[in-house]
Amino acid sequence: MKEITHGGDIYAWGEREILDFSASLNPMGMPNEVAHAAMEGVSASDHYPDPQCRALRQAIAEAEGVPAEQIFCGNGAAELLDRLALALRPRRAMVLAPTFWEYERALRANGCKVISHYLKPEREFDVTEDLLRVLRPGLDLLILCNPNNPTGRTIPAPLLAELCRRCQTQNTVLVVDESFLSLTDAEYQTDLRPLLTECLRLVLLRSLTKSYAMPGLRLGYLLCGDPKLLERVAQAGQPWGVSVPAQYAGIAAMHRTDWPRLGREMAEPQRRRLTEELRNMGFRVWDSRANYLLFYTSRWTDLRERLLERDILIRDCSGFPGLGPGYYRIAVRTEAENTRLLRALHELCEEGRG
Repeated sequence: MKEITHGGDIYAWGEREILDFSASLNPMGMPNEVAHAAMEGVSASDHYPDPQCRALRQAIAEAEGVPAEQIFCGNGAAELLDRLALALRPRRAMVLAPTFWEYERALRANGCKVISHYLKPEREFDVTEDLLRVLRPGLDLLILCNPNNPTGRTIPAPLLAELCRRCQTQNTVLVVDESFLSLTDAEYQTDLRPLLTECLRLVLLRSLTKSYAMPGLRLGYLLCGDPKLLERVAQAGQPWGVSVPAQYAGIAAMHRTDWPRLGREMAEPQRRRLTEELRNMGFRVWDSRANYLLFYTSRWTDLRERLLERDILIRDCSGFPGLGPGYYRIAVRTEAENTRLLRALHELCEEGRG
């Protein structure tokens, strides 16, 4: 079997207690209310899940300030991407490079030609107006990640708005993956919800996995102003995509709208600390706006393996299009956990000098 391309695979090392920096989640962990609600959902699982997620969609609608009719819930962001690719059947699509691998996998699995728009490290891997210049009629789908994974860089609000309008004009569906947006520095958070009624080709992808640290429950949702597009998405998969425990947990999460903010407030000073100390050790670190960091070293192409010897797992980003050996991503975790990672890196650096 091909090695998994994602972070969070702590199961490969059996009973070892692995400190996982490869999955970027809210450092506050899962809210107690969400965990308790999921357990209540287990007790209620002698019935099929609500295929329309009525109560969950209503809770999301109240939290997001959008009509419930503009919401579709799914089994995490990855499953929603598969549904979108199957529903839209795009012939030509564009994705960023580097970015989340699941976009390209889902598109290619449905016979789509994928065009990569490469971001430049010397320009901080930022999305610029260069993207507007390469958008052409005949492109069926454009997928953006804001903030981008693995770089943590955000797209300026004016540019995003112009991209929305350009895609609407040339009949290109624009999917903006905002899975990490609620954990992004407040001044860099862009609100595209007001454009949903103006730009019917706009789809916003949200994930509770990251903001509520509940990846094992698998829950995400789409926001879109086009009911026909949402109906096509609904028909592109099984009717019971969201389990009863996940629906219960999602409703509870929508009553803790402060949780992502609390996680962001915890992560911001720790991210600055990690950035400074990594740079002091000689790593090249890109300024991130989110709860993870991309960094590069020419010293080790096996840094992941070296840290695994110390029971610490980081994300090897060498397989991302546009990157290569020496690129790594780490989550921003609690102060004590970050200290343990930094201590391990300092030890490696000292060993290298010996």
